[in-house]
Amino acid sequence: MTSSRTAPIDAIDVAVFDVLGTMVDEPGGLRTALREAVPGSDDSAVEELLTEWQKHVEEQQDDIASGRRSYVSTDVVDREAAVRAADRAGVRDPAVIERLATAPRRLPAWPDAAAALARFGQHLPVVALSNASHAALLRLNAYADLRWHLALSAEAAEAYKPAASVYQLAFVAAATPPERTLMVAAHASDLRGAQAAGMRTAYVERPVGDPLRASDDFDWQVGSIDELIDSLTTG
Repeated sequence: MTSSRTAPIDAIDVAVFDVLGTMVDEPGGLRTALREAVPGSDDSAVEELLTEWQKHVEEQQDDIASGRRSYVSTDVVDREAAVRAADRAGVRDPAVIERLATAPRRLPAWPDAAAALARFGQHLPVVALSNASHAALLRLNAYADLRWHLALSAEAAEAYKPAASVYQLAFVAAATPPERTLMVAAHASDLRGAQAAGMRTAYVERPVGDPLRASDDFDWQVGSIDELIDSLTTG
């Protein structure tokens, strides 16, 4: 599936990728960690704990965006989420809770991610732009074997996407104008923020991405990163 609008690759100087959900299976990785922390849990119990985790992260990021809470990194928020999940499951072992808290550093890449990223990198510089902290992003990229020309954390802006200051990290670091900077993500909300910052946008379908709205008008809508490369290089 591609949009009707296309543009040659020479209209873009750098490609910026969301990581969590777009390049790695965040919910899948957290499910694995929760099953490990709470052996014998059935699928329903794991889903409840995952929902609790995701709800906490979303609420805290919303509070930070609105000014109700001062900025803290994903390391802090994920640890809070892990403690909540452990408490709900009756887990008390500090070592188990500690490993659960660092689960977001051990998320599996989507099967096509590494190869498609390498292929993309043959045409353009590729940049990671993630809400994950510097430390988490470093370890996550190593774990998932994702090779970037540059990896940027929203921690540098002390904000979370879709704050404009996060997207500015990418085109300032790359020394490119936003209109020649492509943001690739499986999250429509992420792309709306990038679009508001003046960036080009590409929506990639993933099982965990948030859906499009009827009002969304991104430059590309594709079923895979490989499809996006094909659109860019043959359009």
